[in-house]
Amino acid sequence: MDRITRKELKTDKFAVEVEHSVEYVAAHKKQAFQYGAIALVVVLIAGGIWYYRSHQHEQRQQALAQAVDVMQAMVNPGGGPGLTFPSEAAKNAASEKAFKEVYDKYSGSAEAIVAATYLGAIETDMNKLSEAEKYFQIVADSSDKNYASLGKLSLAQLYMGGGRQADGEKLLRSLIDNPTMFVSKEQATIALAHGLTSSKPAEARKLLDPLKTERPAVGQVAITLLGQLPAQ
Repeated sequence: MDRITRKELKTDKFAVEVEHSVEYVAAHKKQAFQYGAIALVVVLIAGGIWYYRSHQHEQRQQALAQAVDVMQAMVNPGGGPGLTFPSEAAKNAASEKAFKEVYDKYSGSAEAIVAATYLGAIETDMNKLSEAEKYFQIVADSSDKNYASLGKLSLAQLYMGGGRQADGEKLLRSLIDNPTMFVSKEQATIALAHGLTSSKPAEARKLLDPLKTERPAVGQVAITLLGQLPAQ
């Protein structure tokens, strides 16, 4: 499989409910596979935030929310109202600093795990893949199975895009066998099929065929991916 490109790993900055992440992809199929490992980040901002909000201190929540605001700020070389940055590189640097402060200051908290997820996304966007892997591994090792599944999903896609297909497959198959609130069986199956598109198209087809008759959004994603497979 070709090495994953920076464009494919670029983080999309929008919110989506955790349990509807597959539906989101279907609704945005033009962008659906332009990003790979970082899809989980958009899940956290809307879906994951409720999970820790009722359990953690307001100060930690506020610090994380401020870091998210930095990451979601506009890039506008000419400036403008609100928080803006002159370039994507400047925005990435500021986002990295903001989330690193949350991660360091509140180590061991749910907010720190969320910050580690964002840091993994940012490092990937900056093509610092070894650093990204480090942060995603921290999330994957979380004692919370929901956050851990998100970390594993990112790691798997990072691995498969970076020439470690066997490692990526292993993680994705484990997610298929053990779905969570944040990573459904269908989502893991689609991620695996996407990763196998070039190297094992027949297996990718076998994974996707049963999903064509699932709920409409899942079926649409499966059909889209099937259309990208080489003819039998």
